Amino acid sequence: MSFDDVDDVLEELAGLPSFHHPTVSPDGSTVAVYYDGSGRNELHLIDTDTGESRQVTDGEVPRNARWYLKWGTDDEVFFHMDEGGNEQNDIHVVDREGTTQPVVKQEGQNALQAVSDDGRVLYFGSSRDGQMNIYRHDRDAGETTKLTDYERAAGSATLSPDGDRVAFATNEADDYENQDVYVMAADGSNPRNLEIGETGAEASPVDFGPEGDRLLVADNSTDLGRTGVYEFATDEVTWYGSDAEESPVGFLADGERFLVHRTRDAAVIPVVYDLDGQARELDLPTGVGSFSTTGKSQIDDDRLLVSHTTPSTRPSLLAYDLADDTTETLLDAEYGPFSPEAFADADFFTFESDGVPETRQAAVEHDPYETLEIEALLYDSGERPSPLVVNPHGGPRAADHRNFDLYTQFLVSRGFSVLNVNYRGSTGRGREFVEQIYDDWGGAEQGDVAIGAERALADYDFLDPERVVVFGGSYGGYSAYWQTVQYPDLYAAGIAWIGLTDLERMFETTMPHFRTELMEKNLGTPDENPELYRERSPIEYAENLSCPLLMVHGVNDRRVPVEQARIYDDRLQELGYERGETGDYELVELGEEGHASSDIDQKIRLFRILDDFLARRVGPSAEATADD
Repeated sequence: MSFDDVDDVLEELAGLPSFHHPTVSPDGSTVAVYYDGSGRNELHLIDTDTGESRQVTDGEVPRNARWYLKWGTDDEVFFHMDEGGNEQNDIHVVDREGTTQPVVKQEGQNALQAVSDDGRVLYFGSSRDGQMNIYRHDRDAGETTKLTDYERAAGSATLSPDGDRVAFATNEADDYENQDVYVMAADGSNPRNLEIGETGAEASPVDFGPEGDRLLVADNSTDLGRTGVYEFATDEVTWYGSDAEESPVGFLADGERFLVHRTRDAAVIPVVYDLDGQARELDLPTGVGSFSTTGKSQIDDDRLLVSHTTPSTRPSLLAYDLADDTTETLLDAEYGPFSPEAFADADFFTFESDGVPETRQAAVEHDPYETLEIEALLYDSGERPSPLVVNPHGGPRAADHRNFDLYTQFLVSRGFSVLNVNYRGSTGRGREFVEQIYDDWGGAEQGDVAIGAERALADYDFLDPERVVVFGGSYGGYSAYWQTVQYPDLYAAGIAWIGLTDLERMFETTMPHFRTELMEKNLGTPDENPELYRERSPIEYAENLSCPLLMVHGVNDRRVPVEQARIYDDRLQELGYERGETGDYELVELGEEGHASSDIDQKIRLFRILDDFLARRVGPSAEATADD
């Protein structure tokens, strides 16, 4: 069945059941997972032998499944609870019968990181006192203790099997780009820097070995991400890696093997390493395969829990058998009224970019940057000619991969082809590629996006150069604002969702750990670099806006406060622009929502807002075209 055969494509697409954060119980018998097959996000438990699934909660967990789950004992699962998507989480627990209770309730954002084997002691990051630091909560005593007090964020806490030590990451160096691995006693005393990797690189702890004598670590000192096994007896690290970016996930129960994710050509491959350095890629179709990154993935000696998806196939949850490379489906991909063939696949391509588009007049001129190979994905809507949505990813420390993306398929269903560009600064290509964006937000990476659009228009002759739209969320929202004022003649419309407009105000109003780990790391501080903060803020060039712009922002966003949209609105009005459906730009604020949402009703709301804007401002949707 094609999109044209479905009565309400938007509602049916948004309502396709999704799962999030699957994780295996300590004994391997059960998978805990968020799943919204009922129409609302709920906690489900899946028997790993029979595949039987049971809904445990009924409205007690968040509507938005952004935050992960973590097992305590085999009978309890911890989850995060906020108010209206504001991410000021408290930590709650639910048992197998669905009984829930709060465990940690305090100000700030609280993020669970480790739980003792008996489930009675929790280690979590919290911004209660401002900066994100590590806390310990004793459930029996009802006491919460602050264990660290660093100026920069501390996190990635992992607990040794005997419960005596905690490994964590923070940065005490002068170099903003640095991150080191520390180990401290479980009460927070005697923190020690293990001095893994070089200063200026980033290292982080991932998992203690089952005997507590080893620590799995991540590091990017040699450019590509690599995995290390640190031996406490000798203070030495054995390094593992390949010709691709890799990130460790955890040890297996035997302590002689560990799991990593390997990224190559926008695909993510699950890999099993042994300590001799032999690496085994799981036999799955090219796409994105992933282990649980916040919990356990091992079901038994041979079976691993793996999520798998491709650009045109929705995610499924699998038990992968290492003995014979077979899989058993624990949670199948669901397509509702749609045929799997209705969804567009991605064409992966690369292009060279010096960060300076040749055919467009830029508001801020730059000399050519280093010429780099940039990766991209193009989804063909099948419309002829086809309008194009350029969809830069958020982060900026992130990347678009060959996975099923609901927003992409929504746009395709409306007749828009979609372009993803993994601009310089994206992950998956090594430390040097990531650091290309440091001190240069709004520079070469935005040129990469514009050059990617130009390359797509030149190479795919079915694309309509008069109907190019830029749409992005978070840092992608910043990119949407920036593209429309930096390269105004390229776009027929722009959609900026939860995006940044004024970098200095963002620095002043975002959460403290975003201030240090995002803003300072990428741009320094406004006191150090006032001209950079001013020059790279889209609000400074609002007068260049020449296409219809839709601004969408959640009112409860604490990462990128809604003020960012409101001050852009004020600036546009100062400049004489008119707001409204027939004006120069539009502003929609989303109630009961923060920094995006997986909730079905909230996705339907956003899809309808986007669809209405695109139909009015750019052209008819695919559905409307089919009816003519």
